[in-house]
Amino acid sequence: MDNVNTKAAQQRAQEEMRKKREQSNKEMAEKLKQNMANIKHKILVLSNKGGVGKSSVSVNLSCALAEKGYRVGLLDADLHGPSVAKMLGFEGEKLTGSNGQIKPIQVRENLSAVSMASLIESPDTPLVWRGPLKGIAIKQFLAEVSWGDLDFLIIDSPPGTGDEPLSVCQLIPELDGGVIVTTPQEIALSDSRKCINFLRDINIPILGIIENMSGFRCPNCGEKIDLFMTGGGKKAASDFKVPFLGAIPIDVQMVKSADEGQPFICSNKESETSQAFEKIIQSIISQIKL
Repeated sequence: MDNVNTKAAQQRAQEEMRKKREQSNKEMAEKLKQNMANIKHKILVLSNKGGVGKSSVSVNLSCALAEKGYRVGLLDADLHGPSVAKMLGFEGEKLTGSNGQIKPIQVRENLSAVSMASLIESPDTPLVWRGPLKGIAIKQFLAEVSWGDLDFLIIDSPPGTGDEPLSVCQLIPELDGGVIVTTPQEIALSDSRKCINFLRDINIPILGIIENMSGFRCPNCGEKIDLFMTGGGKKAASDFKVPFLGAIPIDVQMVKSADEGQPFICSNKESETSQAFEKIIQSIISQIKL
């Protein structure tokens, strides 16, 4: 009899836990729905290869939109290698919140941001997580952060087509689209083509390709040097019949600005690089409006 009672108690406990999980999932889904309904446009920035400047593009794109008066949120979904906090100057600042809501960090006027860098102990602390935990974290960032009413949510994803970008695309099926960042050389372009097929396979619109590190202008003589070649991103866009958003040259000042936590595009508006960003932004905005 004791065994029967014990088994029945275990079954009741398991059933209770199942109901609690279901209720928790429903509440999270409702929070996610409400949060995303308050955000007009959601854009995923991705690449299939690291080191192409994806985070730099995300940061400067977000800052440029904010300077135009748009209300912008930037989510650093690169959980293992978050760099947005460093680039925007809030490294070391911790996230706060209450009543199940996380408060994003107000970086500058019209721009708030969230990064895993604001949750880990120090910049040198590794995040040792498997896939399921990463999916939960992305869901919490989208559903439990008090993003408020935004015009744009820019999501900076880690390299590849794995857990993080896939989670974002599944959680926000109404994404306006993905922006793919590549560098001109063939080894990087091969990876960018994988991103195109990834987005097509899951029915996410492709806003276009950005060719980063496209040439370098010598600061002494003004001659343009194609360190990594040029034109590859434009050719990939043509081959796959997706928009080519533009080419961004290598700029030493842009590297310095990122290290100092000062967005390049906000303080170097007359530079060739800022003008290239401006054309890219106008192309994205025109597509979204259309």
